[in-house]
Amino acid sequence: MIQTPTEEPVFFGQAPDARSVHLYTIRNANLQMTVTDYGAAITSLKVTTPNGLTTDVVLGFDHADAYINSINLPSPPYLGAIIGRWAGRIANGIFKIDGKSYQLQKNNGEHALHGGRTGLSQKLWQLKKINSQAMTLSCFSPDGDAYFPGALTVEVTYSLTDQNELKVEYRATATQDTILNLTQHSYFNLDGHGADVRNQDLQINAAQFLETENMIPTGRLLPVEASDKDFRSPKKCPDTIDTTFVLENTAAPAAVLQSRKSKIKMTVFTNQPAVHVYVGGNCFGRIKGKENVDYHAASGICFETQNFPDAPNHANFPDALLRKGETYQQTTIFKFEFK
Repeated sequence: MIQTPTEEPVFFGQAPDARSVHLYTIRNANLQMTVTDYGAAITSLKVTTPNGLTTDVVLGFDHADAYINSINLPSPPYLGAIIGRWAGRIANGIFKIDGKSYQLQKNNGEHALHGGRTGLSQKLWQLKKINSQAMTLSCFSPDGDAYFPGALTVEVTYSLTDQNELKVEYRATATQDTILNLTQHSYFNLDGHGADVRNQDLQINAAQFLETENMIPTGRLLPVEASDKDFRSPKKCPDTIDTTFVLENTAAPAAVLQSRKSKIKMTVFTNQPAVHVYVGGNCFGRIKGKENVDYHAASGICFETQNFPDAPNHANFPDALLRKGETYQQTTIFKFEFK
């Protein structure tokens, strides 16, 4: 492990098994990011604009205990964490591989959500390497964890590029055929984590979104045109949104968020087939964030770049299988500019 002398790990608390939880910080000229090894969660991302103003643009907690205990909230927020083994919902927690059915942990009513109660967001990851601008963390999920088949090894690399990008790169392998869908669950607010996103401009480059019934995809793709889901031109962030948008051109930006107040613009790029955009619902006045901030439904917006929710149960959705011997790879970039 390469560790720069000025970026020593900071003790952050204890995991449920009494192991120590730490914070690690990387930076470039305009960005400084801190990550905890609990859930590989981004706890802060400070953006400094050319006028010298520094803004922490992600929601987070001050202590490891708050991350650990948040899973027990009526609607866990998953602040800043890596989500898996399956981001989003699996209907009734059931899927099939080659005709064999698997029953997952149900943690969202009758459904499985975000990998269950023992998902990757609830695990202590291991720091593999770090330098001044990048870090790699790994996590091992044993065969049968949350009832998923196969032992899974996952690595995520966070890097801050000289182009002011936060690059998130994932790699994973499994010991037997399984399903996998990973995402990063940071809540962004370009005016600061104590502000309100509803005055910020949102653009989503998608002509279709997934139709759902009771939050489960029906299998149909609906046009955004003439609906409240049409963000192809910039609009104010809505009070609430919990929608999966279909990305047809992964070379183009998936989404753009811009603040006229802070002059920060964030563009999201991904090689994934969808971005699930989420505002509201989890931060419902019961969450005390870092710096003693009371988070509310419009405190932040998530851009969950991923496969379609419930993809294993829909033949017309993108392939969800990770076969034994194959490598899962995914890249998402959050690019910051100052306008």
